Amino acid sequence: MMFEYELKEGAFSLNTNFEELFISPDSSLGFKPVELFISSLVGCSGGVFRKILDKKRLDVSNIRIKANVERNKLEANKITKIDFLFIVEGKNLSIDQVEKALQVTIKNCGMIQSVIGSIEINESAEVINLT
Repeated sequence: MMFEYELKEGAFSLNTNFEELFISPDSSLGFKPVELFISSLVGCSGGVFRKILDKKRLDVSNIRIKANVERNKLEANKITKIDFLFIVEGKNLSIDQVEKALQVTIKNCGMIQSVIGSIEINESAEVINLT
């Protein structure tokens, strides 16, 4: 897999099937690298999580994911820890079902598996049962 980026107007640009993506440490010129990094982890784990919940035939109407990121300013502002909270809304959901699905998710998300060992990753779940 090859990606090609080009410097355009102070930001790096990547043409994707969806649209052109601009990346810059200056948020007025494009997405910040940390936003894209965390978004890739959320996108991967969220997609895997949704598939697992669907396979379990759980009645899920919405999933929200919150990511709390800690960085070390003394070491190039690197990301040291990410806490993910998966908030699942639906009907007749149990926290045990959702937590088991989350454990499988983390094991099967390529993006998270790529950074485990370099970044502390914690995940938790919350269930909101709708009537």
